[in-house]
Amino acid sequence: MRKAVVLLSGGLDSATTLAIACDKGFVCYALSIDYGQRHQSELAAALKIGQSMGIQAHQTISVDLSALGGSALTDRSIAVPTEGTIAGIPVTYVPARNTIMLSLALAWAEVLGSYDIFIGVNAIDYSGYPDCRPDYIEAFEKMSNLATKTAREGNKLMLHAPLLNLSKKEIICLGTELGVDYALTVSCYQANESGSACGLCDACRIRKAGFLAADISDPTRYRIG
Repeated sequence: MRKAVVLLSGGLDSATTLAIACDKGFVCYALSIDYGQRHQSELAAALKIGQSMGIQAHQTISVDLSALGGSALTDRSIAVPTEGTIAGIPVTYVPARNTIMLSLALAWAEVLGSYDIFIGVNAIDYSGYPDCRPDYIEAFEKMSNLATKTAREGNKLMLHAPLLNLSKKEIICLGTELGVDYALTVSCYQANESGSACGLCDACRIRKAGFLAADISDPTRYRIG
């Protein structure tokens, strides 16, 4: 059975991605990153999600990107937008976040003898982040096969982004079919300690619209809306 490292943030997309990897028969190792984000509730959610899906192991690594700032998710002096989608890349973009996360996943995959990494990025119903797009995923996979001992010795590494071209509706429908408990997930950019969502940020708006379009009851606990 092939091993896979799955990036697990605790949100809806990463939970669905983990379910997909499990359904494909991979022995899954979940990796969560404490990057200095506004709240810890998504990391607590990630632990519950991993336990619910019977993963092989779960590791959380701390990389404090708040030391660099530059994002509303890592710098509390920058407000999280709550007025809906705006043109361009929003201030919730965290510089190099996915590159750092994928690099750590790549390192763990090499140690585990895994040739597969899963990430829940999406380029349809998303906030326009540059590191969630198909050309980025393709480029990182290519780099991985140039930069690692594993690949240089003939074992091709694959970067799986199964949600890349799915709408949020399609993601929720697929996850529901696979038995994902979305009540465990936290997607909100500014959730409180108990995991209740603000209901106003971009992530909340996209999530709510997805459940509505899928005609599936939204189990999210919203503080507003």
